[in-house]
Amino acid sequence: MADYYAELGVKRDADEKEVRGAFRRLARKYHPDLNPGDETAEERFKRINEAYEVLSDEKKRKAYDRHGDNWKRADEIESQRGNARASYRTGRSYDFGVGGFDGLDDLLGGFGGFGHGGPAARAQKMEMDVEVTLEEAFSGSQRVITITRGGEQRRIEVTIPPGVATGSAVRVRPGPGQELILNVTVTHHDRFTRRGADLYVDVDMPFEDAILGGKVHLQTLDKKIELKAPAESRNGQKIRLAGKGMPILGSPDSRGDLYVVLRPVMPRGLTDEQKALVTRLKELRAG
Repeated sequence: MADYYAELGVKRDADEKEVRGAFRRLARKYHPDLNPGDETAEERFKRINEAYEVLSDEKKRKAYDRHGDNWKRADEIESQRGNARASYRTGRSYDFGVGGFDGLDDLLGGFGGFGHGGPAARAQKMEMDVEVTLEEAFSGSQRVITITRGGEQRRIEVTIPPGVATGSAVRVRPGPGQELILNVTVTHHDRFTRRGADLYVDVDMPFEDAILGGKVHLQTLDKKIELKAPAESRNGQKIRLAGKGMPILGSPDSRGDLYVVLRPVMPRGLTDEQKALVTRLKELRAG
């Protein structure tokens, strides 16, 4: 039996704050973006994530405490005991519309009694692909899935959490025994390059500022910032801004770093006077 409490290192009577704090500490330690190529860390992070998903949700936690590994079948078990319970859970938004399937039965494989208080069916899964921009992956985004059942349309709102990356899976449970998996792809960005939780951006700066030092103005994914480039900055020199990168999935208060890559721009169209100054500089350096 999976022991979610032991996985997070908390007692069985731990409150929500303790559970959240334990998860964040472990997520920062074992997140795959911070342990590239470490399969052990990746597997541990999956278990930590699963434990947090259950223990941070009051209903799931109660079901787990009562039924252990069978917590996902809690509704079915209680129904069989004569205590039928129905639940409906929505996240927030992603509008896929209804193209490609005729209704919820086609989308999720036909769940008996959905929306009519019938017994929960065995869990069935449907996977769909979704694209988000880097800005949406940074701040989180919302979409609406419109589905049809019995000729009536309904919407399921889904939240794409901050920190998702290409390959992330967002799980949505529209009802008992139903699971929709959204496979995320983060689209290419014109300015920023993402490497794990870190971001890289090239910034042009005047050649004279590269020599003497100067201010650099930059529009990040969420705000404008100003930083000072050191004197004698080289082409490709990086300025690291700690904690200004991407949020870490599952622990949005933790973020990677932003690396500003300086690109001095060579001057063009120099006047005779300016060329004379450069010539004088060259002579002085030659001694």
